[in-house]
Amino acid sequence: MIIPSLAGMIVLTFALVHLIPGDPVQMMLGERVLGDAEHAHMMRVLGLDQPLHVQLLDYIGKVVRGDLGTSIATKQPVVAELLTLLPATLELTVMAMTLAILIGIPAGIFAACHRGSAIDHTIMALSLSGYSMPVFWWGLLLILGLSVNLGWTPVSGRVGVEFFFEDGTGFMLIDAVASGQAGALKSALIHLALPAFVLGTNPMAVIARMTRSAMLETMDEDYVRTARAKGLRNVRVIGLHALRNAMIPVITVIGLQVGSLVGGAILTETIFSWPGVGRWLVDSIFRRDYPAIQGGVLMIATMIICINLAVDVIYALLNPRISHRR
Repeated sequence: MIIPSLAGMIVLTFALVHLIPGDPVQMMLGERVLGDAEHAHMMRVLGLDQPLHVQLLDYIGKVVRGDLGTSIATKQPVVAELLTLLPATLELTVMAMTLAILIGIPAGIFAACHRGSAIDHTIMALSLSGYSMPVFWWGLLLILGLSVNLGWTPVSGRVGVEFFFEDGTGFMLIDAVASGQAGALKSALIHLALPAFVLGTNPMAVIARMTRSAMLETMDEDYVRTARAKGLRNVRVIGLHALRNAMIPVITVIGLQVGSLVGGAILTETIFSWPGVGRWLVDSIFRRDYPAIQGGVLMIATMIICINLAVDVIYALLNPRISHRR
């Protein structure tokens, strides 16, 4: 289903992009006044004078060959720009999901083990709050409180201006370690902490609630009661017998949340001026940069589809009884 899904995404994105109001040529040239002849010439150069179905077929042919076109605004290949910006987005999303898993799963287990107590109600109330808060509002609130008022974290950027990494990988944490510069890794972590926490808040809440629900259902099973009756320690019962089966729906939710993280990164990167694909995509929308928008959305869609495929594989590994064969 990957191929028809991507094909549908290409067609849908192409159609929606061309419905955006505004003239890409005029947006590209800014305040410069164009005559009709020059405007027509630019439209012809960019291939925008062709009928939409011709443009679509031409674009699909380029995508099949691995060519996502050339940015109208920067005149650079879209693939090259995506590869340059992708490490920043991947670093942010991986850190956000790591925080969501490391905090969400233990919180859900802790709440399930204290079912009906004040601890349970507090964790679930915090989870509901985290799930309900919009990313842009939560991000601005934390910037105002932690960055502006307390000065604990930087407002924007990926590393301090005093550090420079030549010929790096684009992954700031790796480059900071490889550079050997004192304080570089600490600076990169401080810059990454707040946007990663903001981006990870929503999936953290979802994972915590799903973990609690799955644990409560699993802890009522006969094999868990049998394990308790054998005198096994509570930690072993929960960690070995209950948690393994409870993780099956949690893994599914984690996979779905990774997809939402990629979308949430667009707002988070814009708020924190994070130089990743999300912020670049927002700028491309304002510039009416059709190839950049289409290439960015296609890359995000491909990532989400691949993540869902990986989740299916992990799902089957966790529970050998599950098979996709008919």
